[in-house]
Formats: sequence, structure tokens, C-alpha cells
Amino acid sequence: MAMPDWQFSDPPNVAVIANQKIVLSGDWIAYVSHDGDDGAWQFHTNQSEPVSEDDAMMVSLQSIVTLDPTIIELADLPLGWHAWRSSKSSVWQRKIM
Repeated sequence: MAMPDWQFSDPPNVAVIANQKIVLSGDWIAYVSHDGDDGAWQFHTNQSEPVSEDDAMMVSLQSIVTLDPTIIELADLPLGWHAWRSSKSSVWQRKIM
């Protein structure tokens, strides 16, 4: 499947933080932050238990988009904002952090 034109201001190979369950187990992405202090992207699952650093891994932004193409909808998410959804098929909600 061909990827649409790259829409993020960050390059496809920029390192992002993702919950291991997204990358290794195929869990769906429920929460995304575009950190205002350093511009980092973070991708999290919809887990009820607290997240620890042990749950995180570094991957490329391209790999996240490949796993879940709906992330393209967040390419224009401003620094300091976050987005969330209640299910994999829900519309992304956005708000400043």
C-alpha cells in the first residue's frame, strides 16, 4: 500500500516515544501528545494502569503512521497539544495541554 504524501513537519525517521504494546502487540493508539517543551511525539494505548518508562520504546514516526494511518489526521497537531479517542474507530479530539 502506497503511503500518501508525508504531511508532518517532522521527517519520517524522527524518533518518537510509543507504548510497547502498540508496536509489539498491535494495541490501538488512544492518546497522542506533541510536547511543547521539546517537540517530541508520544503515542499511548488506552490502558487503565499507570504508564511507566519500562512501557516505552523509541520508534520512527513513519513506523507509527504505518501501524495506524489515522495518525496522519494529527500531522498538524500544534506543539503543546494532545489528542485522544475513545475507540480505534472514534474521531480524534484535540486540546491544548
